[in-house]
Formats: sequence, structure tokens, C-alpha cells
Amino acid sequence: MIKKMTIAAAALLMTAHYAGASSDASWNALFAKVNGTCIGQSGMDTPEATAPIVFDDATGKVAVLLRGSMGKGKNKVKNVNLICLYDKKTGKASIEEYRWLGR
Repeated sequence: MIKKMTIAAAALLMTAHYAGASSDASWNALFAKVNGTCIGQSGMDTPEATAPIVFDDATGKVAVLLRGSMGKGKNKVKNVNLICLYDKKTGKASIEEYRWLGR
């Protein structure tokens, strides 16, 4: 399942249109900030994360899908799927759990 998510994220990244003036360093800095914010707010110990999915400038959002375990001891829940939506203007992230349809 993570392989499918990674392939989908990569396909979306390849079709995204980036501004010509943005350097690789600025994209890498943004992606590091997005990953750090999303993973930090997720509450997961060591989540797997997809590559950031960049939406157009009108939306101003970057998404990251996270998968991992939450909680500790008897309360630990495995295979939790979260989506993190990061706002590039405010630097804030919203995180929600999601489930695949039919599962």
C-alpha cells in the first residue's frame, strides 16, 4: 500500500508546474519545513512519509501522507494513515486520519 502511495505522490510531483524562479535549494528548504512540521504534529514515533505533494500557488498548500503507529503500550494503534495539509503562507499544518475506501 505504501508503494502505491509513493508512486502516486511521485506522479503528482512530476506533473506539477513549478515556478521557474525557484531554486532546488528553496524547494528542499520548503520540503524540510513541511516534513518537520507534519511529522512533529502527527504524534507518531517514526512515521513513513511520502514526498510532499505541491498544489498550485492559488491553493498555497502542500500535502504529505504519513503512516505509522500511535500511542504506547497497550494503547498503541498500528497502521494509522494520516494526511497533513501544510499552508505555505502561515506555516501551519492540519492533520487528519484517513482510510482507503472499502477498507
